[in-house]
Amino acid sequence: MAVEIAQDLKWTKHHFTLNTGDKIPAVGLGTWQSKPGEVREAVKVALQKGYRYIDTALAYGNEKEVGLGIKDSGVPREEIWVTTKLDNTWHHITEEGITSSLNSLGLDYVDLYLMHWPSSTDPNNLKKHLPDWDFVKTWEAMQKLPASGRVKNIGVSNFAIKNLEKLLNDPSCKTVPATNQIELHPNNPSPKLVEYCKSKGIHCTAYSCLGSTDSPLYKNDKLKKIAEGKGKTVQQILLMWGLMRGTDVIPKSVTASRIEANFELDGWKLEDDEFKAISSLPERFKVCGDAWLPVRVFFGDDE
Repeated sequence: MAVEIAQDLKWTKHHFTLNTGDKIPAVGLGTWQSKPGEVREAVKVALQKGYRYIDTALAYGNEKEVGLGIKDSGVPREEIWVTTKLDNTWHHITEEGITSSLNSLGLDYVDLYLMHWPSSTDPNNLKKHLPDWDFVKTWEAMQKLPASGRVKNIGVSNFAIKNLEKLLNDPSCKTVPATNQIELHPNNPSPKLVEYCKSKGIHCTAYSCLGSTDSPLYKNDKLKKIAEGKGKTVQQILLMWGLMRGTDVIPKSVTASRIEANFELDGWKLEDDEFKAISSLPERFKVCGDAWLPVRVFFGDDE
């Protein structure tokens, strides 16, 4: 897989260009599983440290706190990239979905609006799928949102190759998703899916890029050896691996010291042998499965 190197190794100033021409920052703050009462401060700390990219979602239940953290930071809105997501039970009412998110965030627009999962879940029964509705219809509605100015870019999340092909091959698909936000780390590298997205002009965002809370990656001997040799943390090594694959990374933390450490990525890179060693780790695990959804969305087509 091609390795991308930021100019002058300034990763925290690096951007990836989307198929719309807009540029998404390479490093952002993730907010999934951030507890209420902690997210506001985390967002403020991150932005004051230099982050210019915040990722949230209606399903996280923290959009209001994220919006308050943005205001608290004092950083001008136009300097910040904000991503949020349409929840599964709102697929048939996308206008209401984006309105709800903007109201909670206290913002006039978001830079990127994602379909969180390719599952149009019945709001009256979370174990069922909406009758006569699927993610293709959801995307058809989402394609109309950028014209309002309330959404700058639209994309998807948790889309496997099978579902991307279904979407892209449908006559109603006039807009290729700008991004696909997917779980990516050395124990879930999904090379086929990443390459497929690249071939279609779809940028990949890596969520759970550290392997999530209490990640087994932190105990991996190869990763620890590489980290020690470079005077870095295992987390920094994982983030650099993601960046050098050409994906933006959105590590989650609510601890100020970790938020700062996760942003200390300038002035260095992984050597070819280090990158290859990390890419060849044999262990596999997923943080996010699909058993809780009424439809299957992962098909093993990403390896």
